[in-house]
Amino acid sequence: MRLRCPGARAPQHRTARPSTERITSSMAARFLFLFDFDETLINENSDNSVVRAAPFQKLPEALSKNHQPRFFLEHSQQIMKFLSESGVAEDAIRAAIQQIPASPGGAVLLNFLLAREDFECVIVSDANSYFIETWLRHAGAHKLFTKVFTNPAEFNTNGRLVLRPFHSHSCPKCPENMCKQAILREYVSKRAKERGEPFRKVFYIGDGENDICPTLALGQNDTVFPRRGFPMHKIIQDLHKTQPGMYKPSVVPWDRGEDVVDFLKKVLQEK
Repeated sequence: MRLRCPGARAPQHRTARPSTERITSSMAARFLFLFDFDETLINENSDNSVVRAAPFQKLPEALSKNHQPRFFLEHSQQIMKFLSESGVAEDAIRAAIQQIPASPGGAVLLNFLLAREDFECVIVSDANSYFIETWLRHAGAHKLFTKVFTNPAEFNTNGRLVLRPFHSHSCPKCPENMCKQAILREYVSKRAKERGEPFRKVFYIGDGENDICPTLALGQNDTVFPRRGFPMHKIIQDLHKTQPGMYKPSVVPWDRGEDVVDFLKKVLQEK
C-alpha cells in the first residue's frame, strides 16, 4: 500500500458506512491494534479541515468558539448545517477531506501493518463515517482496517451531511455519543469468542483526552502510543505522577510513525 498525495483522483462515492471489512482474513492475527483518527491517523482535526470548504475558509465566530468536549458531535452537526446553508456541496467537502495529510510517518506505519498478518487493525473515532471512509479510500488505506467504529454519516436529500451518534452509554468521562472503552471491551470479548483465544497483546494509538478512557481497560501486557506533547500524553504523565501503578499498559510516546514501527519490530522478534 502507498498513501496517495493530496489532490490525487479518488473513487466517487455517495455515503460511507460506519464500518469496513478488511479483505484479507484477520483470524491469524496475534495482535489487536486500535487507531484514533483525528490528529493520530491524520495530522489534523477533520472538523477543522472541512472548514476549508466554507466561505472565506472560516466559521462564524459564535460557532468557532462554541465547542464543549462532551458535546463534540453536536458541534460537528452545527458545522455541517452551516456549510449546507452556505451552499457548500458534497464534492467540496470531499475534496477538503482528501487534502488532509497523514500524520508524520503515517504511511510508513500503515505500510508496515498492511504487509503483515500479525495485526488486526481497527479504528475507534469520534469523527464520522463519511470523513474516515473518504480519507481512507483516497489514501489507499481502507483495506487495512477490519472495522471502523465511528458516528454514522450520510448526505440527506438537501445535500447536508447528517451525523448520528454511534451509541448511548453511561460513562461520565466520555462524550455522550461515544465511550471508546465500551467499544474496546465489547470488541475484544467478541473477537476472543470468535477466534477461540484472546489476542496476545493490544496496542492503542491516540492523541486526545477521549483516548484515555479506553486505555484504562488495558493491562500490563498491552501498549499505548500517545502522541508526544498532546493531551493524551500529558494526562498519562500526570497519572504516573499522582497515581503510581494505576495506569497499567506500557507507554511509548511517538512523534512519527517510525517510532511505532521500531517498537513493533521488537515485539515481532519476541517468541
